[in-house]
Amino acid sequence: MPDRAAEVRIRGMHAAIERDGEPDLVAVEEPLEIRVDGRPLAVTMRTPGDDELLAAGFLHGEGLIDRWPRVGPTADLAVNAVEVAGPLLRDPGSRSFYTTSSCGVCGKGAIEQVAVDAPPLPLDADLEPLPRTLLAALPERLVQPEFARTGGLHATGLFGWDGELLCVREDVGRHNAFDKVVGWALERGELPLRQRLLCVSGRLSFELVQKAVLARAPVLVGVGAPTSLAVELARDRELTLCGFARGGRVNVYSGEQRVA
Repeated sequence: MPDRAAEVRIRGMHAAIERDGEPDLVAVEEPLEIRVDGRPLAVTMRTPGDDELLAAGFLHGEGLIDRWPRVGPTADLAVNAVEVAGPLLRDPGSRSFYTTSSCGVCGKGAIEQVAVDAPPLPLDADLEPLPRTLLAALPERLVQPEFARTGGLHATGLFGWDGELLCVREDVGRHNAFDKVVGWALERGELPLRQRLLCVSGRLSFELVQKAVLARAPVLVGVGAPTSLAVELARDRELTLCGFARGGRVNVYSGEQRVA
């Protein structure tokens, strides 16, 4: 497993803390090129590790695959590259994707396109409504060992309806951590994510709501605030969107019918 932290030397600190010149751990950030049948499709800045899950989760979030693909090293064994075998569900076009560690599919499509790819999420009458206290506690259940080491990684967790943690992945990019969890579920044949809860360690963007809807997860919880477009998309697709989950409190922005 690649190391997700790198040692650097501190070049200056607050005068009250004499650590100048001492080592410190920072999160590793490197590019990953995703190829499909030998053709470059996307480049993302990520924390190394779980690259196959990241590639598969990314392609699923773009509506390009709906099952686990053949994915592995490229034919030329290029460093920081992974190859996925096609065919894709649709032609992504001639345009390549570029995503930074803080931004996913910026500027690409809007609510109408998501509506084409995914219908509104159904309300499962057989499920008990979720206690607000459970939703508020999800961020505290995220296991983040690399964040504890570096302070520089985001996390996404997948939970059962009872709040049991099923999977968690960390990455310097919020979207990458999310894609790695979706890839994990895709590899195990657990998509769609019915009766599952997703929790992210940061803010709630349009792209994360889009990925949750395409994965068919009915609930998305975040530590931070949602954006206006994230709320609009969540309401349009009937996703339960909850933000500011901290200190035993949580705000419900859409899909309140699933919350007790």
